[in-house]
Amino acid sequence: MSNSIADRVSNFLKEYPPFNMLQKKLLLEIALKVNIIYMEKGDVLYKKDDPFSDFFYMVRNGSVCLYHPNADESLRLVNINDGGDVFGVRPLITKENYKLTAIANEESIVYAIPINTFEAASKNNLNVYKYLVTALASSAYDPYTAEENSRIFVDYLPDYSHDVVNFQTANYTKNPIYCPAEATLKNAAIKMSKFKIGCIIVVDDNINPVGIITNSDIKNKIATGQYPINTKVTNVMSAPVITGKKNLTLADGQLKMIKHGINHLGITEDGSPNSKLVGVLSHHDVITTLGNNPTSILKEIKRAERTKKIRAARLKANTLIQSYLNQNIPITHIIDVISQINDAVTIRAIEIALKKMPTPPPVKFSWFALGSQGRKEQLLFSDQDNALVFEDVPKKQYAKTQDYFLQLAKLVTKTLNKVGFEYCEADMMASNSNWCKSISQWKMQFKEWILKPDEKAVLLSSIFFDYSLIYGDYNLEKELTNTIYESLEKTSLFFKYLCTDAIKTPPPLGFFKQFVVEQNGEHKELFNIKKRALMPLIDAGRLLVLSKQVRGINSTYQRFEKLAELEPENKELFESCAYAFKALLKFKTKQGILNGESSKFIDLEKLTKEEKLKLKRCFKPLNGIQESLKLRFEINTFM
Repeated sequence: MSNSIADRVSNFLKEYPPFNMLQKKLLLEIALKVNIIYMEKGDVLYKKDDPFSDFFYMVRNGSVCLYHPNADESLRLVNINDGGDVFGVRPLITKENYKLTAIANEESIVYAIPINTFEAASKNNLNVYKYLVTALASSAYDPYTAEENSRIFVDYLPDYSHDVVNFQTANYTKNPIYCPAEATLKNAAIKMSKFKIGCIIVVDDNINPVGIITNSDIKNKIATGQYPINTKVTNVMSAPVITGKKNLTLADGQLKMIKHGINHLGITEDGSPNSKLVGVLSHHDVITTLGNNPTSILKEIKRAERTKKIRAARLKANTLIQSYLNQNIPITHIIDVISQINDAVTIRAIEIALKKMPTPPPVKFSWFALGSQGRKEQLLFSDQDNALVFEDVPKKQYAKTQDYFLQLAKLVTKTLNKVGFEYCEADMMASNSNWCKSISQWKMQFKEWILKPDEKAVLLSSIFFDYSLIYGDYNLEKELTNTIYESLEKTSLFFKYLCTDAIKTPPPLGFFKQFVVEQNGEHKELFNIKKRALMPLIDAGRLLVLSKQVRGINSTYQRFEKLAELEPENKELFESCAYAFKALLKFKTKQGILNGESSKFIDLEKLTKEEKLKLKRCFKPLNGIQESLKLRFEINTFM
């Protein structure tokens, strides 16, 4: 007899990882044992240091926040779990007391998953285990638990892995070349030569692998005269064939090769030699895939002598992003990794450009990344925003000096364009004379923008406020920064202009909490996630840190986290903004990878109900932060 409640639970679970990795029968076994918990807003599910329970949890409806209790008994928001999110998995992985406190953020329904039942159903399922370990590390990631979570990756994942790339499914050859056991070595060698391969699998009538012949076998057993060229392959082959299953991870394949001292692994239907051959994993495949990690990518970029090589390395970073997102690696980690790679691309482009210049630079200079790269938030390919500052020179030498750096900048921006970063449509690049000036000229420019503000000045200066020194002289950056902050101390009007700009785009939900979409043009009915969700947070974070004279923090989520420290009375709002920004950036990046573009515009019809719900939850802090800005900068009277 069917259990309608269990069926509904099972139907919900199957839509989300790690439950979507389980067979239907096993999923129903879990659903039958699930406890359903109703929570009012403010209800506590568990507290930090509580003994671990026999359950881990999944949000069915509503949301549950994870907090780290501070010494003063206040709570620091770490994560918000929405529908489909799992949390409280520490007892499942480490059998340790809880490190965070879980509190309902609103009226919620939570599924309590019995650990014993789940473990029995997911036994030997590496993908499930991998997901839960990364879920623990990502959902609990914050400064208080970073050390513990790094230990989780080391202690609870196999020792041979120090990078999540090892948990990718191995990229093996899907159409293996094989020969029958009755074939001669000569026929096998001809086949190997024809397909330019280093090994051939010997199979029986059912295409089950019975042996393998490599170039080494031919060299050691034929070239030496031990066997004639027309001998049967069974006399020369190595047996048995070491095999693995189709969903073999890179780490498992690498371990098998090391253990058996081999360079090729047969991939079969069920992982044993007694089933059909479906592929071959080579040592070269392993090395190639392992090359797709941050360290290898950075090395490739630094060694590249041509733009083509830089582009190839940067494209690997997109694959890396997708791998990290699939494994639920914290977005903060992804931001750090990709920012380093993007900066390395720019540095290499500058180094190559300098080699092409007829002479060394006439004076010291600094190259600044602006916009999303300057904020360390440029995950996918987008347009360029950059500027160049050079040392002061005598007036009669200015034009010649500027011309030198404009030529240099043109080479750099051209390389970046070929790598995949489009030219800025507004030409806000160092190859434009307006964005390539001496330090004195830049100081004058900023003083004019700040002390005599208008809408154009706000637009141009706000882009530059998100700057990051990529290459060149640090003192030039320091000198310019000092001038900017000294000028900001002399005005309040400029902040009012910045505030007006920051609140010009209202929260992206209209009447009846419907998404505000584009009304006309080629993007009609699409949702502009950058303009309507991300930019209001970016603008608000920038304005607030400038007004607080906070230096050296460009990342939007880090700006809000710093503001939460500076203003405890507004801590909840700022932490909510930080979380919302990270969640929105992650969502935008996932959509960009899925659709093969920067994903500024999103087709809401292609989103699931749960995805729309999560988006709407991220919009909650927008209204709060904009209302706060209006009061703080008295914008109603200004307008």
